[in-house]
Amino acid sequence: MKSGDQLRRILIMKKEVKKVVLAYSGGLDTSVILKWLQDEYKCEVVTFTADIGQGEEVEPARAKALSLGIKPENIYIEDLREEFVRDYVFPMFRANAIYEGEYLLGTSIARPLIAKRQAEIARITGADAVSHGATGKGNDQVRFEMGYLGQNSSLTIIAPWREWDLNSREKLLAYAAEHGIKIEMSGKKSPYSMDANLLHISYEGGILEDPAAEPEESMWRWTVSPENAPDEPEYIEIGYEKGDPVSLNGKTLSPAVMLEQLNIIAGRHGIGRADIVENRYVGMKSRGCYETPGGTIMLRAHRAIESITLDREAAHLKDELMPRYAKLIYNGFWFSPEREMLQAAIDKTQENVRGTVRLKLYKGNVMVVGRSSDVSLFNADYCTFEEDAVYDQKDAAGFIKLNALRFIIAGKARKNK
Repeated sequence: MKSGDQLRRILIMKKEVKKVVLAYSGGLDTSVILKWLQDEYKCEVVTFTADIGQGEEVEPARAKALSLGIKPENIYIEDLREEFVRDYVFPMFRANAIYEGEYLLGTSIARPLIAKRQAEIARITGADAVSHGATGKGNDQVRFEMGYLGQNSSLTIIAPWREWDLNSREKLLAYAAEHGIKIEMSGKKSPYSMDANLLHISYEGGILEDPAAEPEESMWRWTVSPENAPDEPEYIEIGYEKGDPVSLNGKTLSPAVMLEQLNIIAGRHGIGRADIVENRYVGMKSRGCYETPGGTIMLRAHRAIESITLDREAAHLKDELMPRYAKLIYNGFWFSPEREMLQAAIDKTQENVRGTVRLKLYKGNVMVVGRSSDVSLFNADYCTFEEDAVYDQKDAAGFIKLNALRFIIAGKARKNK
């Protein structure tokens, strides 16, 4: 009788791999994965560390990779912050995308970029495989692998968490100690599983696995408690061109710097916290807490500038398409033809979405207090409550009667019964 581990290994049927590109952070999980790939697959490993604004130094990953025997030419550390915000975050915010009414898709939108660049590095280095550190329970495994397959379907995908039995932090630490992998243990270890980029930081696990338990205030890292935010409001102005924020308080900023500055401003006012139970694509419900301070401001501001520059029916249709668009991103379909089709339609609506939005920030709240545009569709001559010379109110009678015609006909039919 074969053991469970033996059967699992038979079912997995490892392919022969010569070189693999690993999405590498330098932390415990991916350092163990690096060594495990070397031992289990006997292959050459290329490490890829992406700086997408996670707020941590990425260069230490180079030293860690070198200490684990990675050749210097096989270590890729790249600053992708501008590309991340310009080509992924901003297009998503043009759609006002939000998943299940609350989640601003901070983790979901980062995975396609990492996967795309991993596949590109595989091509550059001649690697025949890619690997990631996502577990077999979550959405990220889907997002990464859909990205890989969308770029190069011939790549072998290695997902260690679906193969090994190192299914706890204690087992990972024991493996690291056994194989001489140095792990920094300075400071108090957070009880949460966290993921961060320039758009957000997420928290899962620990007491959050009880959906009735309130998270400790000490968990939140980017925002002050709304109760402790300044007692005076702060006003800001965001300038828009073609649906994207381009200036803050009159100063033109690059996409990444824009989001970075909005994170700082919103964070000090306690803006952007969310505590959500969401439906994972793999089938289970999951509780997560998120801080998306700058993104929360951008969503409110973008809807405000659209309110005066978008045609009514275009705006309504866009809102109808948004849940499907958000679901595609959440489920890992960024590179799908249907997402690209929706993006083309959304981008078309943004051609005249330009102007300035003024916002008031106060104790966790984002309040729109003004909006203006040189192509505004708001016309005071028509909507004024005062006397006007452009609108004949008598015209409304025929409009109403034509819209009610089916009710009138149905009423007559009922009388004839």
